[in-house]
Amino acid sequence: MALSKKQHTSTDQQAVLDAQLLLWHHTMGYVKSMALKAALDLSIPDAVHQHGGSATLPQIVTKVTLHQSKISCLRRLMRVLTLTGVFSVHAGGDDEPVYGLTPASRLLVGSGMNVTPFLTLILGTVFVSSFFDLGEWFRHELPDPSPFKFAHGRHIWDLADHDASFGKLFDDGMVADSSFIMDVVVKECGDVFQGISSLVDVAGGLGGATQTIAKAFPHVECSVLDLPHVVANAPTDTDVKYIAGDMFESIPSANSVFLKILKNCKKAIASQGGGKVIILDMVVGAGSSDEKHVETQILFDLFMMFINGAERDELEWKKIIFEAGFSSYKIIPVLGVRSIIEVYP
Repeated sequence: MALSKKQHTSTDQQAVLDAQLLLWHHTMGYVKSMALKAALDLSIPDAVHQHGGSATLPQIVTKVTLHQSKISCLRRLMRVLTLTGVFSVHAGGDDEPVYGLTPASRLLVGSGMNVTPFLTLILGTVFVSSFFDLGEWFRHELPDPSPFKFAHGRHIWDLADHDASFGKLFDDGMVADSSFIMDVVVKECGDVFQGISSLVDVAGGLGGATQTIAKAFPHVECSVLDLPHVVANAPTDTDVKYIAGDMFESIPSANSVFLKILKNCKKAIASQGGGKVIILDMVVGAGSSDEKHVETQILFDLFMMFINGAERDELEWKKIIFEAGFSSYKIIPVLGVRSIIEVYP
């Protein structure tokens, strides 16, 4: 059957079709996420990496576990992943596509700045299912239950404590994200840590971020404050000191405090002179005005509702900072969608 030669659609009907396209684009958005999840589950980035950074489909198949009948389906998966920039593609010999690593998929391989554990956590069933009944959640009064508890019957911290596999997935994801961003921080924002003699990382978990700071700035005496059951699992072969406690009760004195929560921080740095609080977090609207940058910040703000959390714009941060008794602050938007916020007494 030959294609019709009709090339034009009336303005009104084109507007209707464009509207449908917009809705379809939103509706199919989760397919992109699940395609990325499938690539991680199948270790496709590693397969391409093992072939020197570029590989044909037959070469990829030799490194991944899948049923032979699914090879044609894998080609369709790769088409989505190349269209969305996870991999590159060009024609090879015999017109066999050759898939290559992009800057994005290079973050999914190797032992350096590898974000795979964090993405695996976010794309996992436990997190994704927290949004299945978001509309119903809106009918309930804040603050409890959060969308996560609404879906799973308990808070995320409780689930991590009672489900060892999820607990490990959660810890690995947090460590990977922290390691990634802190590697950028110490390379691009080292001035933030100059002149500091001591630092306490409040609710610092197993101390991944603090270990990076301690290694990059050996003159800084680094400590981590977290709950006793967290500190009990902390590594012992680092230069970081671990302190069991509750940040809402008190924070050890230090020249600087590294955290996301301001309560009690002013008291902790007051006796040090010239101290400051260093916050690594998102400031919605700060940084690039690129559409993908802005959209990611806004999406992440909505995502954080799964634990009744939120991301803040500058006005919201300013309100929190001044209400906590601080006198001034500086936002340094040099970490992609995240920023460093320096807060001064």
